[in-house]
Amino acid sequence: MAAGDTREAAVPRVAVLAFDGINPFHLSVPSLVWGAESPAGDLSPWDITVVAERPGPLRTAAGYSIVVEHGLGELTTADLVVVPWWSDPTTAAPEPVLQALRGAHANGATVVGLCLGSFVLADSGLLDGFTATTHWKWAETFRRRFPEVRLRPEELYVDEGRLVTGAGATAGIDTCLHLLARHQGQQAANRVARRIVAAPHRAGGQAQFIEVPLPEPGPDPLGTALSWASGHLDEPLSIDVLAARAHLSRSSFTRAFRARTGTSLHHWLVARRLAAARQLLETGDLDIEAVARRSGFGTAARLREHFTRAVGTTPSRYREDFAAQRG
Repeated sequence: MAAGDTREAAVPRVAVLAFDGINPFHLSVPSLVWGAESPAGDLSPWDITVVAERPGPLRTAAGYSIVVEHGLGELTTADLVVVPWWSDPTTAAPEPVLQALRGAHANGATVVGLCLGSFVLADSGLLDGFTATTHWKWAETFRRRFPEVRLRPEELYVDEGRLVTGAGATAGIDTCLHLLARHQGQQAANRVARRIVAAPHRAGGQAQFIEVPLPEPGPDPLGTALSWASGHLDEPLSIDVLAARAHLSRSSFTRAFRARTGTSLHHWLVARRLAAARQLLETGDLDIEAVARRSGFGTAARLREHFTRAVGTTPSRYREDFAAQRG
């Protein structure tokens, strides 16, 4: 469901694949982020169905069993297919599962691999020629098995349009929040993040969505500098400017910034500016030039370049889509 897809106006139909021995946490992540709130909240839950290769009882890693009522046929009508886990990264998933994933993708579904679930997507061949991530511990195994996939284990998740992969277990939450933001906007994702007591994140980065944790405002020099930068995105912001704000040398600031955020200042600023632009497009009526200036991109052309590369649609189309959803 790439941005701009006409199916995104409706609540997505989600199929989550369960396997024998699955860890209940992995299985629960999509429902935690996209499912119904209890007590009822103000966001419509997505239509989530758990499926298995063969419906019936499945053992879990927690020592109890669950009953899965639906089979792989549910993937034919799904908008979003999630593989939240896989038992053995050294062996391929069953061929019927791989065929079902290829068929769902061919039908237009977005296919998501979380943690070792990325191995299943790679087994299907869908990731060949694309960028992906997975659990860091199994990165070398992934590279050996799938040399045609560009692996980026340093990323919390990678978004390649209708192919999305997440890293280790809790990165599944980040990935699902990102997909919620892609479908319903960053404000909706922020509300869910607060509800489940997860750190808010912002999407950004070149051909993929690079998830970067937002530093918590605090009295430390780096946190103070980044909090200031977040409120001055429309100004020229360089390493030297922020290092001076933090009262650090350029080299000390660079090391501290990388340790805090896991990324470069350029990627962090693009992520923050994209988040600001998306919020302005979703909630305001500023023209595109004004959005570009306010969010720090400077010109509409530069905003369109970054926005289209990261989000998969133009700022104008993005605004139209959310205007239609609000209507």
